[in-house]
Amino acid sequence: MSTERPRRAVVTGIGVIAPNGLRADAYWKSVREGLGVLDRITREGCGDLPLKVAGEVRGFDASDLIEDKFLVQTDRFSHYAMAAAQLALDDAGLARENPEEPFEIGVVTAAGSGGGEFGQRELQKLWGQGSKFVGPYQSIAWFYAASTGQISIRSGLKGPCGVVASDEAGGLDALAHAARGVRRGTGAVLVGAAEAPLAPYSMVCQLGYPELSTVEDPDRAYRPFTAGACGFVPAEGGAMLVVEDESRARDRGAAVRAVVAGHGATFTGASRWEESREGLARAIRVALDEAGCAPEEVDVVFADAMGVPEADRAEALAIADALGAHATRVPVTAPKTGIGRAYCGAPVLDTAAAVFAMEHGVVPPTPNVFDICHDLDLVMSRARPAELRTALVLSRGLMGSNAALVVRRGDDSAR
Repeated sequence: MSTERPRRAVVTGIGVIAPNGLRADAYWKSVREGLGVLDRITREGCGDLPLKVAGEVRGFDASDLIEDKFLVQTDRFSHYAMAAAQLALDDAGLARENPEEPFEIGVVTAAGSGGGEFGQRELQKLWGQGSKFVGPYQSIAWFYAASTGQISIRSGLKGPCGVVASDEAGGLDALAHAARGVRRGTGAVLVGAAEAPLAPYSMVCQLGYPELSTVEDPDRAYRPFTAGACGFVPAEGGAMLVVEDESRARDRGAAVRAVVAGHGATFTGASRWEESREGLARAIRVALDEAGCAPEEVDVVFADAMGVPEADRAEALAIADALGAHATRVPVTAPKTGIGRAYCGAPVLDTAAAVFAMEHGVVPPTPNVFDICHDLDLVMSRARPAELRTALVLSRGLMGSNAALVVRRGDDSAR
């Protein structure tokens, strides 16, 4: 019988490009302070659309971080992903150029829609000027797999690569896919998601979602778990993490920031929020079982927080179903109310926040939410100090996917 210790998938690097911060430390500072950055959409061509409020990434100059040869062939969503990927590699201490053992490092991203802004621009050229004016990169830049390919090429990463297309919950599913790859033998995986849904064509597509908030007051447009919940607002950006074999990380002297311990996923159908109660509860139980974690060991829950009354009620009940009596005692938070939901990027940003929360011993607040109408210990107004060893991150998609991820604190994660 083999006595070899099972491989553990750990987080060693975090890179963030978000509406409230263009680096992981800036993002965490904003999240910890409960700052809300939702505001009126300023993108050209969007002014006459009924969607007025979102979380825009401001002050981001892709040319500061990405070479021109990659910029011309990629959409904004890939710019965010490539920038976050570089920051994550740097944070993990892995060189971007000529990394050691390139076949040992893979790339996995999740995407909800792909490069809508790039595609719209090229289609305008097609109908306005003719086919000869459509650039060759139209064939790849819009594709939801573009970010994985470009990150792999740019960083010289030749290990197992993939793309997860499973709704907004795909952000958590991608992290689970990466962790399982590491447990099966891959050295490390650069994994995450970034989105760029704030372009006219992309926004028109989103207007078909009944869950979308069209409230024009940024302070009231996205208020989950309250009697005034009126839907969600979208956001740009996302995060990339380095998920690595623990032994490999320790051998090269990298800090083990967290352990990706368990994951569960289910599907209950588009906008069937009442049914999502059972599906999300099932995902939580599966994630806890995989992590070997009892419900009372969960120290904080990062909620999906859809902002739709039926969906919020289903989530609160799912947490109660899965955690039992502990559900009314465990702190719950939803930092995304300050920046909006970045679709597949949203749960990856929450996972990054969970790692920081465990490192710093504090539960961040839920911006713009003050009067909840559910039986949850929702952290509001200001951050709450707490000893955190285990975090539960939840996500649901508009098309019916549900996912839960258990993240444990790393043994040497204090920074």
